[in-house]
Amino acid sequence: MLNRLSNKLVITLLGLLLALSAIFISFTINSLPRFLQEVNQNLNINLANNIVKEKHLMVDNQVNNNAMNSVFMGLMLVNPMIEVYLLDTDGKILSYSAPENTVKRESINLQPVKQLLADQSQLPIVGNDPRHLDSNKVFSVAEIKQNNQLQGYLYIILASQAFDSVFKLLESSYMLQLWLVSVIISLLFTSIAGILILKHITRRLHFLNHVIDSFKLNNFRKTINLPERFNGKPGDEIDQLGSSFRELSERIIQQVKQLEHNDKSRRELIANVSHDLRTPLASLQGYLETLLLKENSLSDGDKQLYINTAMQHSNHLKKLISELFELSTLENNPAELHFEPFSMSELVQDVTQQFDLKARDKSIQINAQIPEQQAFVSADISLIQRLLENLIENAIKYTPEGGKVKVTLLAKEESVSTSITDTGEGISSDDLPYIFDRFYRADKQRQTEGTGLGLAIVKRILQLHNSKIDVQSIPQHGTTLTFHLPFA
Repeated sequence: MLNRLSNKLVITLLGLLLALSAIFISFTINSLPRFLQEVNQNLNINLANNIVKEKHLMVDNQVNNNAMNSVFMGLMLVNPMIEVYLLDTDGKILSYSAPENTVKRESINLQPVKQLLADQSQLPIVGNDPRHLDSNKVFSVAEIKQNNQLQGYLYIILASQAFDSVFKLLESSYMLQLWLVSVIISLLFTSIAGILILKHITRRLHFLNHVIDSFKLNNFRKTINLPERFNGKPGDEIDQLGSSFRELSERIIQQVKQLEHNDKSRRELIANVSHDLRTPLASLQGYLETLLLKENSLSDGDKQLYINTAMQHSNHLKKLISELFELSTLENNPAELHFEPFSMSELVQDVTQQFDLKARDKSIQINAQIPEQQAFVSADISLIQRLLENLIENAIKYTPEGGKVKVTLLAKEESVSTSITDTGEGISSDDLPYIFDRFYRADKQRQTEGTGLGLAIVKRILQLHNSKIDVQSIPQHGTTLTFHLPFA
């Protein structure tokens, strides 16, 4: 249970509330008596002075007992908690209103008395408690004068023993009790409200945690359905977290599928490479072994035939390995492209002329339609030349004798379009999506001299140039492949 974030937050909240409550109650207990002392002294600061004005408590340095008794009786009726003391000029206690045998001091320290008489702005000011040798209390004091001569002091203790502790104050004050109860209720309400709010806030986090666990249990393959609030709409950090997880899960699913596809392609590639390497290698080995075993029985013509055939398989093997290395380099560690402006018109003309002899050997008519105005593009000229060679060679390979191959150059608004059209057997709609895959052949029954890598190399070269190739084909009528390069 403690591992859940909501429970940790609840425990933290309760801990903070308890700590704050302890600090608040401790501060209140320590400051409440002083606050009450200040209020009490401030309200009764002139009590002693008013009594002195009305009563002649001392005459010729002698205590006026009748006046003192009158003061004692009057104050006891008004406020029994008040204690009255009559002091001489040295602070000695001459008379008091406290019960007999309760006064422990014979004199009062006059320094607080004089401080209160001089400055009443720094309340509370406490003075000696005559009934205790080690305690002080707030007081009211007034000078007793006769003919402007100081006769003594009227010293009134404003809080008796009934208010010596906060707990006694709480016991005797309904408002303080009500205040304490309200504080406790507020703390309880705050705790409950805080717990409910935290549960509500973390409920979405708990849901997201459950969704993530489900996503993990499904091996990162099953799409997660999240509420609308997690679909990228504006919200708080938790909503943004849900939206980020949704996008992340979709990307992970796509990447897992891509990895599975790549792994399948890798296995197919290994199988295809093994087959395509084994076939010419086995034929090459077979002819060479035949020459070694039957060297004396073979005629010169047969020997020459076997050597020529072995040489053809050797060249095919060399071309396959070369194209595999080329494609691997382009896909995994492409060299830095050298973009430069060059005439696409001249390049098309040169590459087309390279295949003129090969086309005539198959009675295929090959020509290039090039505009009069030079079409300059910005690209890697060596890669574009390789691309054109692969496309034209592929077109001648699949065009029957007497057919035609045409290379068309067309300058558009922002790019130069190059099309290679043949009158070959065409490509079926089922095969079109796969013709750029490595080792893919549309007609698997037909043995051709190609490696099955030419169009894959073409596709990768165009990807490196941020371009792509379009294919239009009609079975038994021919195929047109078109790509675009930007103007220089």
